[in-house]
Amino acid sequence: MASPYFRHHRSVITRSGDQHFASSLRSKLTSRRSNVWPVSCVAVKVEEKEEDAKVVEQRPSSAPLATGNVYFRLLRSAEHGHLSTDLKLAPSSCAPPGDCQPERETLASSPRSRSRTRLKVEYDQHEGAEHWEPPEWKKQWGYLREMRSGRNAPVDNMGAEKCYDSQAPAHVRRFQVLVSLMLSSQTKDQVTAAAMEKLRAHGCTVENILTTDDAALENLIYPVGFWRTKVKYLKQTSAMLQKDFAGDIPDSVQGLIGLPGIGPKMAHLAMDIAWDQVSGIGVDTHVHRISNRLGWLKKPSKNAEETRKALEEWLPRELWSEINWLLVGFGQRVCLPVHPLCSVCLNQYSCPSAHKTSPTKRPKAGAPLAPDPASSFTTKTEQSILKDERMKKEPLASLVCPTAQRRLRK
Repeated sequence: MASPYFRHHRSVITRSGDQHFASSLRSKLTSRRSNVWPVSCVAVKVEEKEEDAKVVEQRPSSAPLATGNVYFRLLRSAEHGHLSTDLKLAPSSCAPPGDCQPERETLASSPRSRSRTRLKVEYDQHEGAEHWEPPEWKKQWGYLREMRSGRNAPVDNMGAEKCYDSQAPAHVRRFQVLVSLMLSSQTKDQVTAAAMEKLRAHGCTVENILTTDDAALENLIYPVGFWRTKVKYLKQTSAMLQKDFAGDIPDSVQGLIGLPGIGPKMAHLAMDIAWDQVSGIGVDTHVHRISNRLGWLKKPSKNAEETRKALEEWLPRELWSEINWLLVGFGQRVCLPVHPLCSVCLNQYSCPSAHKTSPTKRPKAGAPLAPDPASSFTTKTEQSILKDERMKKEPLASLVCPTAQRRLRK
């Protein structure tokens, strides 16, 4: 042979192979290639099994390779089935040392051993997800504002916004807001307002609550719902506020929820009314019921907390403070829990739940369920021609709830 590698070796290459010759040839090839420039490559471990072969491991190696297209042929003896493995290095894949990435060719194998690897691709649920919102919520929101413009619901005169002493010190006002929210659970606003009036006359402060015995407190707040349990919560909460917060209430949702008898709804409303901070939507029974009736949730919710999370996903944050005041008063006057007055609702043609459980006719004037004659809204049939003008007159971004008006006055 003309190759210098065979010039100094007089061994005869037979079909059965020569282990000594193979090792000598490998060392000479290595020394010859090292004269060009060393690059990092990969060492391939070949696993043999009868007639099938596959690459089972690929790891970095410091063995030098030459540039250009290089073919390595690993010769095995006939005892091992005359296996031949090819590795090819593309010209573009060889770069200066440390950047060489060899291209591995697929090894021939028998049809029995051929198998296609199935890759399971998992996508992030949030990536590429479209923002969902109810189709007609802006128009419905405008009509709700119009129906609430009269401010004639119990929440407008006896809600937590009206139950504290405006002349008391700031920390006392915040405590009274928290107490009114605790008493309002499962209780009508009229009963809560009467109980808060008696508490304020007695002295609704942390110190007075702690020094008043349970029987006296029960008489003061009766007949609010679960009044015995609420007396226990009032005592425990007052003790925690005096010990850990110097008589004031926590200024975070986490701190408020840590108090006895305080849930997410009360915590978010307390942050909004007492601290003028919008931390979330306060969802009570009215907000929960009406949001489901209007179709404002991607799927029906089972409880108030699910409703809160679903609303916060699409409702603009600047409206979080208004929605509680808007829907609570609307639920007290029009969208009642039983037999809602759909015939006087401006959203009766866009609400998916309209007229399903409501009276078939509009209540007569003076009836217990009839709307207030002094109310500023009428039926939609009487105003159908001006429905588009309503939306233009009152921009959606304007806030009308009492908390927002108080912020604007500051």
